[in-house]
Amino acid sequence: MEPLRRSLHFASGLVLAGVFLWLTLRHVDGASLGAAMRQLSPAWMVAAPVMLALGYGCRVLRWRMMLRPHNPELGFGRCGVALVASIAVNNLLPLRAGDVLRCFGFSGWLKVSPGPVLATVLVERLLDLSTLVLALALALWWFALDGAALGLARSGSVILGTIGATAFLLLWRPQLLIPLFAGVMRLAAGIGSATSAKAEAIISPLLATLISLSGRRAMPSLMGWSALVWLFEGATYWTVARAMTALPLPGASWLVMPVGTLSTLLPSTPGHVGTFDYFAQTAAMAVGNPLAEATAFILIVHVALWLPTTVTGGICLVVWAIASRSGPGVRR
Repeated sequence: MEPLRRSLHFASGLVLAGVFLWLTLRHVDGASLGAAMRQLSPAWMVAAPVMLALGYGCRVLRWRMMLRPHNPELGFGRCGVALVASIAVNNLLPLRAGDVLRCFGFSGWLKVSPGPVLATVLVERLLDLSTLVLALALALWWFALDGAALGLARSGSVILGTIGATAFLLLWRPQLLIPLFAGVMRLAAGIGSATSAKAEAIISPLLATLISLSGRRAMPSLMGWSALVWLFEGATYWTVARAMTALPLPGASWLVMPVGTLSTLLPSTPGHVGTFDYFAQTAAMAVGNPLAEATAFILIVHVALWLPTTVTGGICLVVWAIASRSGPGVRR
C-alpha cells in the first residue's frame, strides 16, 4: 500500500507540474522572452549567489543552535554538509527524499539520534512557514494593487499577519499546543496502532524539542535567524530582478519570494518545476510587470536558486560519502 501511495503522489506531482508549466508559458512570446533573458547585468547576477550563500549560512547556524543540546561539539561545517546535501537531494529526487536523508542518513554524521534530528527539522519547517506567512502579509500590505485588488490584498495581509503572529506565539509558548497534540494522538489511536505509533514518533520529540527551546529562551534567537534566512532569500530574488534590465518593477521580487516559496508546498516534481513558476509569475505580474519580462525573471531566479544549491549539495554528498568510508573522522 505504501509504495502505491508514493507512486500516486509522485504521478499527481508530475501532472500538476505539467499543467502549471503549460499555464506559465502558454501566452508567452518566445522572441520577447529570449530578448528579456539576454538583458542581464553581470554585476547584479554575481551578487545573487552571495545573498543565497548568506541565507544558507543562517540556516546552518539556526539548525546548529537546535542540535547543540544533543551534541555540544557539533560544528558549523558538519552541520552545513548535512543541511545542504539534503537540499540537493530534494532538488533531484521526489517525495522530500532529502529530508528523510537528513533525519536518518545523517544521524551518525551529526552524532545525534534520529528522533531529535527529525524534531529539529520539523521546528525548522514551522519557523520557515511562519516567517513566510508574515513576509507575504507585509508584501501584500506594501504593494498598492489597483482597484478592488487593493482591498483584497489589505484584508489578506491582516489575516495572514494574524496567522503568522499566532504561529510565532505558539512556537514561543509551546505548552499551548499540548491539548492540540493530545487530540491528534487520540485521533491517531482511534485509527489504529500503527498510525498511533507513527504519530507518537513525530509528536513526542517535536513537543519535547519545542519546550526545551522555549525553556532555554532560544526561540527568540531562532526567530531572528529565520528572519535573516528569508531576508537573504528575498535579496537573492531582488538581485536577480535588478540584474534584469528589461524588468520594469524589480521590487516585485519581495512579493514573488513568499508566493513562489509557499507554492512549493503543492505536489510537484523535484525542483518544483511548474508550480513555483506559475505562482511566482502571477505575483510578478500582479505588481505590474509585463508577461515576457516577468516570465524571464521567474525562470532565471528559479535556476539561480536551484543550480548553486544542487552543485554545492552534491559536493557535500561526496564529502559525506568519503568521510563515512574513512570511519569516525573529525568531529567538526
